[in-house]
Amino acid sequence: MTIEINNESGQPADTSGLVAIARFVLDELRIHPLAELSIVLVDVETMTSYHEKFMDEPGPTDVLSFPMDELRPPREHEEPPEGLLGDIVLCPEVTAAQAAEHHRTPDQEAEYLLVHGILHLLGHDHAEPEEKAVMFGLHHKLMDAWATERSLRAAKGGRTEQ
Repeated sequence: MTIEINNESGQPADTSGLVAIARFVLDELRIHPLAELSIVLVDVETMTSYHEKFMDEPGPTDVLSFPMDELRPPREHEEPPEGLLGDIVLCPEVTAAQAAEHHRTPDQEAEYLLVHGILHLLGHDHAEPEEKAVMFGLHHKLMDAWATERSLRAAKGGRTEQ
């Protein structure tokens, strides 16, 4: 699985931690091992421009997802399809500013939003109550599994990097 990350934000970020959680989530969802994901960290000005251009909403946002091949997790007895997942754009300044209100550190907030973005790339949405329940149920399940994985790695003296 290819996961590229580019920090253009001018802000420090745990890029290896973001790659590790992305890889974990994609493995948990059985996404094809040759799938490709791009993560870009941008500044507030760039995120504002993207938010206005692509979502027609003012101001910056925390995360945007741009799916490419509309890949979906395979069903239990299916082989995962190969292709490009797409791009996720995160804004560390926005992420850090909202982390406290969600009772998370800036790195935890970035991880949370990255998983949110990955789920959007895989076709999940939260516009309708039923969709929201499914998406956030899966999101919480993945975050809980990641917390367990991180604890196991820490107990073994391992790092979160892949």
